[in-house]
Amino acid sequence: MAREQPRSGCAINAAVEVLGDAWSLIVLRDIVFGGRRHFRELLTRSDEGIASNILANRLRNLVEEGLLSRDDATRGQRAAYSLTEAGIQTVPVMVALGAWGMHHRPTSHALSVRARILAESPDLVDDLIDELREIHLGIPRRAPERPLASERLQHAFEAAAERAGAWSSGSDAPEPATSNADV
Repeated sequence: MAREQPRSGCAINAAVEVLGDAWSLIVLRDIVFGGRRHFRELLTRSDEGIASNILANRLRNLVEEGLLSRDDATRGQRAAYSLTEAGIQTVPVMVALGAWGMHHRPTSHALSVRARILAESPDLVDDLIDELREIHLGIPRRAPERPLASERLQHAFEAAAERAGAWSSGSDAPEPATSNADV
């Protein structure tokens, strides 16, 4: 059950109580950047290999904390998880964490491309937030005539991966990430 009040009045503590475990941000990352909305997708398509009981617990906690909503699936249907506004507002936090991880931890170039692109493109982050609001909350994007942020991010990733392949001596270009798990 979600704690009604944080342990202290510290804003960082209040956020860490919800997002500070080893899996909550990974689950949110896979929903935000990987477009995964169902339990099975989140379980099988995560590079980190989350256990099913841990995933079930984190999804339940994220719903209780108001970062996700879960639709009521009828018998034989899979329940879909959607981001709430609070969940969508974690995008800048994930972008900042990705940038920090890129600069201070060992990361793979292929899996850091999107983190780098987002860290360098605040307008793209804003467009991604608008796109997520449209997908998860039904709020139309402010600039529907512009290409989708997810498509622009994927094209930028593919171009960077192609350039990286051209720079490497004799090795094949990196495969585009199928997990989108690089932020």
